[in-house]
Amino acid sequence: MVTQANPATTSCTATAESVMIRDSMSAVPRIFAMPLTFLTGKPATGQRPLRLTPGIHLAAATVSVLIGLSLSWVAMAGGGWWLLLLIVGWAMTLHGARNARMMVYHQAAHRNMWARPRRDQVVGRIVAGVLLVQDFSRYSTEHVLDHHAVHHMTVRDPTVQAFLIGLGLRPGMTRREMWRRLIVHKLLSPTFHLSFLIGRIQSYFAPASWRQRLLTLTVYGAVIALAVRFDAWVFLLVAWVLPMTFFYQVSNTLRLCVKHTFPSPAATERRGRGYFASLTNAILIGERAPNREVSGRLRRLRGWARWWLRMLTVHLPVRYLVLTGDTVVHDFHHRHPMSREWADYIFARQADIDAGHRGWPPYREIWGLVPAINLVFESLSRADPQEYDRARIPEVSGRSVFSAFDD
Repeated sequence: MVTQANPATTSCTATAESVMIRDSMSAVPRIFAMPLTFLTGKPATGQRPLRLTPGIHLAAATVSVLIGLSLSWVAMAGGGWWLLLLIVGWAMTLHGARNARMMVYHQAAHRNMWARPRRDQVVGRIVAGVLLVQDFSRYSTEHVLDHHAVHHMTVRDPTVQAFLIGLGLRPGMTRREMWRRLIVHKLLSPTFHLSFLIGRIQSYFAPASWRQRLLTLTVYGAVIALAVRFDAWVFLLVAWVLPMTFFYQVSNTLRLCVKHTFPSPAATERRGRGYFASLTNAILIGERAPNREVSGRLRRLRGWARWWLRMLTVHLPVRYLVLTGDTVVHDFHHRHPMSREWADYIFARQADIDAGHRGWPPYREIWGLVPAINLVFESLSRADPQEYDRARIPEVSGRSVFSAFDD
């Protein structure tokens, strides 16, 4: 079944329509083929994979942060029109940080970054300390036990807890009410962001050993001391603290809103591959390219100008700042959480599709961030209010509300 409200909001229960959308982009010069694959999250038909490694993802995230900080320094040192570079600096810093969180830290928690437990643990702890997210050991345990397997999308799941308590959403609310609460009462609320930040800090320090706390406080103390000594504290606040708090938390929250759909009350069989596959969709980014057979040079030019404008100003920022890394194809991870092909996530998923998805039902895909959020909100609206009663959460979990955002 395929529903289409406009070219940017296609929802697919199979991949045929997605193939048509992606292959419509073959009209652009070949130099854009691989960038379009990483933007959309889907390869073109017959496209050869680009072999990536865990080390490449770690290096790319680190370099992105360093370049982002450098550009922010240049912008602030130059002043005037140079300050426009801050936008690029913030974007690159945020992108690198989110990739480190969503791929490096996440795979390390599964002991699957390099499949070497000690090395994975070291890099996971470093990422947690730099970004001040949930303590790595606690996250690794809770994520595997409560977000995967039998507790997935139950009130014990961190994702569900973040929706019900962190965002204050509940079954029976209309989609419009959910959007209003998300934007007005959360994303634009200083109280929400302060609570989020405090929750992050608590979820990092509370479970940590005294050695870990001392090391983290020493490093942060040294950074602050150097910033004050060299009169760079404004740079520290603008170039690092701002993107790592407000921008990071907006990205995190929007990403949360597309991760998983809630099961229908009619779904009485809460086990098996079919059930778990139904809770996760790929969120592909982009839209169908203009039809090459459209008559009239002016009409074709107008169509392509609109398409490029939307791809660059709507879809690219969503992919680069919100649905970073392998989050566009998170469904592959839930089917194969220990796959050693995770670093080639886009092509690994496509290979699984081409191979017949090996005992799993067909993959589900939806195009666009807003349609994906709508899909999740609608599933929550229809969910069983007794099953997803926030009053039940303390009975099954004692975690911090805002640590639940970091699953």
